[in-house]
Amino acid sequence: MYDFCVIGGGIVGVATAHEILRRRPGARLVLVEKSAALATHQTGHNSGVIHSGIYYPPDSLKARLCRRGAGWTKEFAAAHDVPFAECGKLLVATNAAEHARMLALHERSVSNGVKVELIDARELVRREPRVTGVGALFVPDTGIVDYTRITAALADEIRVAGGEFVLDAEITSLSESDTSVTAAGPTGSWTARTLVVCAGLQADRLARMAGLRTDFRIVPFRGEYYQLPPERAGLVRTLIYPIPDPALPFLGVHLSPTIDGALTVGPNAVLGLAREGYRKGSVCARDAREVLGYPGVHRVAVANVRTGLRELRNSLFKRGYLAECRRYCPELTLADLRPREAGIRAQAVLRDGTLVHDFMIERTPRSVHVLNAPSPAATSAMPIAEHIVDQL
Repeated sequence: MYDFCVIGGGIVGVATAHEILRRRPGARLVLVEKSAALATHQTGHNSGVIHSGIYYPPDSLKARLCRRGAGWTKEFAAAHDVPFAECGKLLVATNAAEHARMLALHERSVSNGVKVELIDARELVRREPRVTGVGALFVPDTGIVDYTRITAALADEIRVAGGEFVLDAEITSLSESDTSVTAAGPTGSWTARTLVVCAGLQADRLARMAGLRTDFRIVPFRGEYYQLPPERAGLVRTLIYPIPDPALPFLGVHLSPTIDGALTVGPNAVLGLAREGYRKGSVCARDAREVLGYPGVHRVAVANVRTGLRELRNSLFKRGYLAECRRYCPELTLADLRPREAGIRAQAVLRDGTLVHDFMIERTPRSVHVLNAPSPAATSAMPIAEHIVDQL
């Protein structure tokens, strides 16, 4: 019997296994992952941003854990020779309404303890000549990194500490007794005194297996990216983001330099019909039935008809996607938008149509389940892990 079993090989699951062994040296631990490698889903399909925590309500888990996570990510990367850069982020207001929201966001950032600078249109152009707007917020501590490499470095330390990894192992049942939990699937079973589930896109399904009341559904939203040609990779030096609109569920497209020297545009947010289908048009019958038959999705669709139609149009027609980008970077052209692999956001949606924006963690007597961990979960991975282990 193991002391601990962790299900899920994304950065949150691997960070949790790492934190368990840091606190309990010599414990018997196994991490079980359904894919053939670690970090293959949300961890390996994001823009690699080290977030600062500027967007989130000051009393939320996201705000608290993101601030701590940004510092940890940079320190861990530096200590393990994982390249990262503090390129900073500009949140650009393109009209008067966005400027007013920008000022409100500045106040929130101060409440969150985030270092931020208000700049006017002239200073914006001086810093980023290809970007236009009526003003911006500059967040100097925002950075970029490859979270797959962070995950790999954590995994190396887990192996050194005696932890085991089992890949290609899907879990199809969980059974809990007074003394242990058994996770089982087609390739084997693993029994441990304590179970931690960090299943991302499959979180609701494993929660139901464990007997948790799951009045929510994980809904996959495809985030489609483009990449600029190499000769245009120097178009901007900093991350360029729009001012978020509180009436919309997601942030909107942005320009993101990556740590490997590329420049990406995106993502949009389109309802997905396959939780792990990254190719455009991917459909999984089971996933589609669960999404389209869920009342919460119907309510989200009704509340966001215009936004949903716009996102779908931009997915189908590159010209619409380009128009979103040109609001703050007008010299982009259709030829600049070259395909890049999509990401899929695992978004918890309640039955009443509410999108769960904060991290959501629940437990049974012998297990802890991370039920909702969208962005900035990669940045916040180690503080999330500490929060989980505190509950074990």
